[in-house]
Amino acid sequence: MELKQRRYSVLVVSAQPKFNEALLSLTADRGCYDCDLEAGVGSAKRRLSDREYDIVLINAPLPDDDGVRLAIDRSSGSKCAVMLLVRSEYYPEIFDQVCPYGVYTLPKPPSRQLVAQAFDWLESTRERLRRLEKRSVSLEDKMAEIRLVNRAKWLLISRQGMTEEQAHKHIERLAMDRCVTKRAIAEEIIGK
Repeated sequence: MELKQRRYSVLVVSAQPKFNEALLSLTADRGCYDCDLEAGVGSAKRRLSDREYDIVLINAPLPDDDGVRLAIDRSSGSKCAVMLLVRSEYYPEIFDQVCPYGVYTLPKPPSRQLVAQAFDWLESTRERLRRLEKRSVSLEDKMAEIRLVNRAKWLLISRQGMTEEQAHKHIERLAMDRCVTKRAIAEEIIGK
C-alpha cells in the first residue's frame, strides 16, 4: 500500500520523559516516522524555522508556554497536521479554541491505541494537504500560463495591429500547427 511506504517527519514538543519514551516507542513500531524531539515552545519554534514537518505533536503544558498558540500557528501557517494533547479537565475549553484552526486535540492520558489511531488521522490529514498543495501549484502554473499568453496577445495587438480575438486565434492556431502548448508559442512571441 503506497500510503504506508511514505515516511513522515514528526516534531514532538514535550517535556515529559515518560510520555516521550512511550511515543518514540510507538512511532518506532509503526516504522514510517522520522522523529525529532523538543522540550519547549522556544526550541520548537527555532527548529520549525529551520525545516518543515509533516506532523507536529504538542504535549501541553510545556515549561515555557501552554503550546496552544504554537499549535494554532503551525496548523494555520504551514502544511502540517497538528495534534495537541491537553489535560482532560481543560480539554473542552482548549478544543473549542483550537478546533477552528484544524488542530486535533486529545485529552490526557491517552491510551496507546488512541495515540496510534490519532497518528492515522494525522497521516490522512497530511495526505489531504499534500493533494491540496499539488492542486494549488497546478492552479498557479495555469495562472502563470494565462498571464504569459495575455502578454503575448498584447504584443501581437501592438506590433501587428491584431484585435484581441485575432491574437488569441493566432496563438491557438500556431500551437495546434506545431503541436506545442500555447505557453511555448507565447514565450516565442515575447522573445522576438
